[in-house]
Amino acid sequence: MAGTLEGWSRRLKPRRDLRGPIPRLWLVTDPVRLPDPCTAAARLPRGSGVLARGLKAPVLARLRHIVRRRGLVLLLGGDPATALRTRCGLHLPDRADPPRLNAFLAARRRGAPWARLSLAVHGRAAVRRARRLGADFGFVSPAFATASHPGAPGLGALRWGQLAAGLGRPAVALGGVGDATAGRLPRQWLAGLAAIGALRR
Repeated sequence: MAGTLEGWSRRLKPRRDLRGPIPRLWLVTDPVRLPDPCTAAARLPRGSGVLARGLKAPVLARLRHIVRRRGLVLLLGGDPATALRTRCGLHLPDRADPPRLNAFLAARRRGAPWARLSLAVHGRAAVRRARRLGADFGFVSPAFATASHPGAPGLGALRWGQLAAGLGRPAVALGGVGDATAGRLPRQWLAGLAAIGALRR
């Protein structure tokens, strides 16, 4: 499955931000479904990304070692203080701004090469927030129905494309993304594919 999703990601047009190429393939951690992503991260092709959410400190330390050794991009979910301390990128979930966000944004303004910023984009309000904060790219989700949120509807390809187009910056698809769904997404807006289940095996 991982190889299949990797194949889909290779078909995407490479995109860049001020800090270099944006990964076209992302492994996303989850405190329940993937609390230790190290094995899966070690299998990712060079240049891929890892969005780490809710990891315990020892797991994060091992993951950072893998990221450096494998040439991956690491974003930490919702934790500007740790992102600053470990010199990693930051991903903001769709909720109130966390403490120390201004310090992270200041590092970005100073040109810190590691200080990438992504946002979760579930609707128009998140699109406006991404523009206000100057995010490098957004994870537009849930693209399709996903095991992370049983019973919740996905955006579908059309609505996903509308949000991605309105974002005004590269969009990564997350949520129910796999072999059977990746090809349904509009490629003109698609910068990357992100998954938990499809990449954890």
